[in-house]
Amino acid sequence: MKGVIINFRRGRTTQKDNQMIIQVESITNRKKAESLVGKTVIFTTESGKKQIKGKISAAHGKKGAVRAIFEKGMPGQAIGKQVSIE
Repeated sequence: MKGVIINFRRGRTTQKDNQMIIQVESITNRKKAESLVGKTVIFTTESGKKQIKGKISAAHGKKGAVRAIFEKGMPGQAIGKQVSIE
């Protein structure tokens, strides 16, 4: 499956650098998003040299987005890029 990183998980004044919100293609509601919890997410840099792995932790909102926790902090350039979900 493919997904797109929408943004960092954040609050009003804080931002969690290793947690991202991902919109998965063909997932449009919360029930379908909850079925993805526990799956692995892989972000590959544009050069293809580095992969950052994460895990889907929960659904986010009502439109099918999910929260993923990655091993380490994600770069800001990752926003808008594709990830693969296995």
